[in-house]
Amino acid sequence: MYHVKINKIIEKFNLENCTPDIDFEHITISQTDVNRPALQLAGFFDYFDSERVQIIGKVEYTYLSKMDEELRRQTLERLFSFKIPCLIMCRNLRPFPEMITYANEYQVPILLTEETTSEFMAELIRWLKVELAPRITIHGVLVDIFGEGVLIMGESGVGKSEAALELIKRGHRLVADDVVEIKKVSNQTLIGSCPKVIRHFIELRGIGVVDVKRLYGVGAVKDVHNIDLVIKMELWDDQKEYDRLGLSEEYIEFLGNKVVCNSIPVRPGRNLAIICETAAVNHRQKKMGYNAAEELNNRIMENIKRKREGKEFED
Repeated sequence: MYHVKINKIIEKFNLENCTPDIDFEHITISQTDVNRPALQLAGFFDYFDSERVQIIGKVEYTYLSKMDEELRRQTLERLFSFKIPCLIMCRNLRPFPEMITYANEYQVPILLTEETTSEFMAELIRWLKVELAPRITIHGVLVDIFGEGVLIMGESGVGKSEAALELIKRGHRLVADDVVEIKKVSNQTLIGSCPKVIRHFIELRGIGVVDVKRLYGVGAVKDVHNIDLVIKMELWDDQKEYDRLGLSEEYIEFLGNKVVCNSIPVRPGRNLAIICETAAVNHRQKKMGYNAAEELNNRIMENIKRKREGKEFED
């Protein structure tokens, strides 16, 4: 279970702290969802998830303002008594005096934002899903090739870093070398990044470690990118039969998500950078609805059909 601290949310979304006397250094968020306590303000606390960030919008604020003062005090005290991680008020709405009282009593920070409730909730949920996403670390190289995130995998010394360096020289961008941290932000999306300690560095056997950002400029690196395609490099095996048409897709699974995987045999003389570029562009074409292997197969089958019907074979 991953978590994020309250002060990181304050810095990210530029929130105003209305309770400066509260020490929130120990308070963390571990839920990706947020809650607008509408039913709770009406007195219904069954199944109330008190570990979520609570957000007050214009509707909830107006409802509270129309309540009897004593009833409002009771309702707010019950809400804060659940030790919620924090209460965020949108549209720059100012908290009621009793809110400040119970917030200090139960040590619950009250934060303010000028954003509208819907927009702030959407952005906060999106950010929390990335920060709290399940993750794994693998050995490989992640490169942005024509906008496609290509994860290059293979045994140590097979030539992953050399291929990545050639791709960088051809105008593509390095995301991670050697260690790739993969986060699952949804059932369809995986994003890859590099640990800060080794970010923008590449290790080349015989040369050592080089700083890609210093050598090739900021346009040659990127911090985060989706993983769209996996290229698995392996030493050429004369006894193995490799797919030469690509009619069927192979997949590799990370954190329950499947990603298209191409196995590329490696031997001296092969230009791995151009192969990676072609694989990335071909993958994009397939996503756009065109499959070259299927097109060739259809042409062949059509010619066979015409030949069987006694028609002239077309070149």
